[in-house]
Amino acid sequence: MNEMVDHRLRSAWTPDSAETAALPTKAVRWLTRRIGRLSPGAPPAPDSAFVVPPSRIPEKARAELVEVVGTDHVLEEAGERLGRTGGMSYLDLLRRRYPGGLLIPDAVVLPADPEQVQRVLDVCVAHDIGVVPFGGGTSVVGGVTALRGDKQAVVVLDLERLNRLVSVDPTSRLAVFQAGVRAPDAQRLLAVHGFTLGHVPQSYERATLGGFAATRSAGQASSGYGRFEDMVQGVRLATPSGEWRLGVAPASAAGPNLRALAVGSEGTLGVITEVTVRIRPLPERERYEGFVLDGWERATDAVRVLAQNGLLADITRVSDEDETEVSFALKGGLATTAVRRYLAARGITRPCLLILGWHDRAPQRKRALRILRAAGAVSLGRAPGEAWRHGRFAGPRQRDALLDLGVCVETLETATHWSGLGELYEKVRSALHAALDRPLVMCHVSHAYETGASLYFTVLAARDPHDPFGQWERAKQAASEAISENTRGTITHHHAVGLDHAPYLRAEIGDVGMAVLAAAKHATDPTGVLNPGKLGL
Repeated sequence: MNEMVDHRLRSAWTPDSAETAALPTKAVRWLTRRIGRLSPGAPPAPDSAFVVPPSRIPEKARAELVEVVGTDHVLEEAGERLGRTGGMSYLDLLRRRYPGGLLIPDAVVLPADPEQVQRVLDVCVAHDIGVVPFGGGTSVVGGVTALRGDKQAVVVLDLERLNRLVSVDPTSRLAVFQAGVRAPDAQRLLAVHGFTLGHVPQSYERATLGGFAATRSAGQASSGYGRFEDMVQGVRLATPSGEWRLGVAPASAAGPNLRALAVGSEGTLGVITEVTVRIRPLPERERYEGFVLDGWERATDAVRVLAQNGLLADITRVSDEDETEVSFALKGGLATTAVRRYLAARGITRPCLLILGWHDRAPQRKRALRILRAAGAVSLGRAPGEAWRHGRFAGPRQRDALLDLGVCVETLETATHWSGLGELYEKVRSALHAALDRPLVMCHVSHAYETGASLYFTVLAARDPHDPFGQWERAKQAASEAISENTRGTITHHHAVGLDHAPYLRAEIGDVGMAVLAAAKHATDPTGVLNPGKLGL
């Protein structure tokens, strides 16, 4: 159905460096004034710069894997193994520029269907080989790092050949996909039937539906379509204890919701091979527009009122003053003196940009605009909304350009209830400012609920040429401790736990919660071959 993804070049978001979203010279000058002098670091290193150790897969195990998937789908060449090494976090990409520290799998195995996935697991259990499920490889929290744990070897189980739309039920509005289907392909396949999934995270161009389910992904349109976990109606998993299928009805009281346990398990309880998802008719009309409100507190309060009145747009995104300033400075247009005077004349001295995207919801929009006017929002028309839609997936490529310039650039996210949102925002910002020298710390709310909202931080700082890894590790630790120890926030709203957040999971779910996870792990994966070390398991 879709072409094989070339995973061999993963030093940047796109293999073709020409596609990198280069920053205009004036934007670079502006950024330098804000965060200090930049010292461009090493470019992405070629594969030849890395030491790739010999595969530790026992010959008998390799022969059995070949018997399951075929000779062409058990890969032990250096380039293939490097291509599935790690995810797409800032530190992952730094390791591609400063060779050393990569945890390289011993082989890559590409099964063709759910039955082969199960058989591959059987082989790996028999030979005590670790298995790291791999979809789009977009994890930013170490979720696909090839840890061995106590295993003699570890393989990456790449699901790119599980790329089929299995079925569409237009009456029930359900679709069954194999787990390796990438988001753009899912959208194209559903559009033929007049439907959409409505799930568009920033990882959309690379990520897979199985990955969305495994990490409890949230998309840019989650205010209208829901988080991915809300869309999942059924899952099929391969586990070391046998195949596991969940989801036979739209609702059930048959004990605890085990489907919810499987969704978000990050490859530690089983390998998701099929996902049954709720689908929606394609929208007939879409409208994207921008507003400006005065100050972060007033802006987030307006979003709260919209959420609690059921009037959120399908896409509802509000930026704080710093992120708004960067948007104005780097994209131009809105930064003109005339526009700033226009806003100041209407009482906007601390502009916070609000983007709304509506899909076929004219009555709700009309009511929402009344609330926004009462909050003092100033309309900027469709231009900023369309500009956001046009560049909605450009962030990762802009990160590549910033890395080339010598910028430490990374994101982190959390969520809390409305009553604690301001406190959490300030504590995380303060922690990042204390840990970094002259950082630019930006934040937006892109997921709002009746009871609370997410906070998504983007951090820019001049990279420390002497300790580029430690620079961000210390900042991330400071922010994570601010979230975990001092507030009511979650350690992750949608990036998942992986390795990076595992030290903070116990504080959030408690000793009993960790014991429940460990018991589930023992039930499905008694010898611990699945994604060693993730979720703290």
